[in-house]
Amino acid sequence: MGWARTLPLSSGVRAGRAWARRHLDELGWTEHAAETADDVLLTVSELLTNAHLHAHSDAHIVLTWDGSCLYVSVHDDSPDLPRPREAGLDTTSGRGMALVDALADNWQARADERGKTVTACFHPPGRPAH
Repeated sequence: MGWARTLPLSSGVRAGRAWARRHLDELGWTEHAAETADDVLLTVSELLTNAHLHAHSDAHIVLTWDGSCLYVSVHDDSPDLPRPREAGLDTTSGRGMALVDALADNWQARADERGKTVTACFHPPGRPAH
């Protein structure tokens, strides 16, 4: 089961979170796995922000549920792969991928000829990670 949407550079991250929340509602995650749903929504926010702010690109988001893992994938036009980094205590940015790293069960980034895709995997509570 999956859903896809393009969020233009001119759109806000809020629209992407609302879109993802509707699909989490459909899966029952907001009711039965609320903490994990919150982690997914924060990850959606961070990945969309990175696409818009750092890649200066539209963001193509795909949510895919395979019965074991909810995959959150965001594609943008920059081939530069993200990485978690240490942000200073007084900085207001630079923590996005460290948050994704802490929240997701796992994540990966892959460059291709049109940019990159960052994919994070979330297992609902009670499901073992593979």
